[in-house]
Amino acid sequence: MIGLGTKNLSEIVPGFGEEIKDLKFKNWLDWFIYFRSPKECWDAQPTYLASELTFLIIGVLTFVHSQRVGGRWKWLWLATIIHGIVVECAAYWLPDIDNFWHSLTMVTLLGRRLPIHIMFLYPTFIYNASCAVARLKLPNWAEPFAVGLTVVLIDIPYDIMCVNFLHWTWHDTDPNIADRFYWVPWNSFYFHATFAASFTFFFHFWKRVIIGQKPSDSKWRAGTAKQELICATLTGLCGMPGGVLQFIPLYHPLHDIFKIHSENCFFMLAATFLFIAWSADRQQKDPSARLKVVSVRSFLRRINENVISLMLHYSCYLGIVIFGKPENEVSTGPHEKLGPCNEIVPVQTVFGMTLEKRKYLCSRDYDEKYFDFHCLPDGKIPEDGSEWYTICGVPLPNRAEYIAIIGTICWVAFLVFGNMFFLSGQEEGYYNSKKDVSELKKRK
Repeated sequence: MIGLGTKNLSEIVPGFGEEIKDLKFKNWLDWFIYFRSPKECWDAQPTYLASELTFLIIGVLTFVHSQRVGGRWKWLWLATIIHGIVVECAAYWLPDIDNFWHSLTMVTLLGRRLPIHIMFLYPTFIYNASCAVARLKLPNWAEPFAVGLTVVLIDIPYDIMCVNFLHWTWHDTDPNIADRFYWVPWNSFYFHATFAASFTFFFHFWKRVIIGQKPSDSKWRAGTAKQELICATLTGLCGMPGGVLQFIPLYHPLHDIFKIHSENCFFMLAATFLFIAWSADRQQKDPSARLKVVSVRSFLRRINENVISLMLHYSCYLGIVIFGKPENEVSTGPHEKLGPCNEIVPVQTVFGMTLEKRKYLCSRDYDEKYFDFHCLPDGKIPEDGSEWYTICGVPLPNRAEYIAIIGTICWVAFLVFGNMFFLSGQEEGYYNSKKDVSELKKRK
């Protein structure tokens, strides 16, 4: 295998080449949580370990920010965690949307399916996006769409790099993820935009319903702990169905009936979201939404946990594309089950249609060019029936192109978030005590 020298991979990477056809667990605890040493993770997939640690650090940073700022921000952080657990569990346990498999990390939950750092993906994306958009002071009818687009901007380098470095694999023939962008399904971007928009809508909707909000009061001022816990839980539960509903009027009729490429569906959605957010921003009459940095000191004071989180996030994936080598990485663990090429199963859509996909990954005829089996002894393909096996990373077909696309996204993110955090409104925490309000005024 390129990059790992002449040593026996079975000695370097524990479990390398292992095949399991029927994964069984010793007990409930063994099913619930699985540990792997950092050295094992580094030997097999160094970029995955870097990504995992980045998410864990950002998870802590966003949590610290939520506690420091107070108000509903700490409940927003909690709601993102609940939302993430709901989405991930549904994706693993509903056959029609069970279409991706994470590689193993230091801590993996729920039958080796949920890496613990994925729980912090949701605050990394949604919480940071919400903090950035809040500074624009958009009206309630536009804010969810702005958050949805901002989440996509955060997601793109992660999605592109991680699949090409085997951090997870996609179902080969699922029609809902067949259309790809550098091996990322266009529907992944559609998913992040709609689910984040739905989450944001429900987070503020449930406050108005359960707590109530005076016209003169801020939507970020918290209610009682009991009220906010109910709101956070309902938001976490409603974010997914609200996101799914947004697939019905646009994606499913165009893609499923008229066979329009998912790329077109996504850009129709993105253009709509952008127009709504842009229209609201053009009508902005709040002068505090257009504050400008007038000195180095005021510039530095705007560097907070969100800014540091985003710097870490984009630096991680820019570093991976420049220095990482996917051909040096192998993933042993749960993947799409191998089996006969001619077995077909139905896929039910929320639009009421029945599509089709192969029941198994056909090892002789698959179209996931970011992995193969060349690193296995004699290139031997795992046997049919295996649901736990080893796959091998392959070189990027054109590294310069990948550097260009990730670099461009990082540049766009720099411009967008630079405007949001440094040329828009102040960081506003909505505290519940007069003392905290006084402290906030002093900071301004």
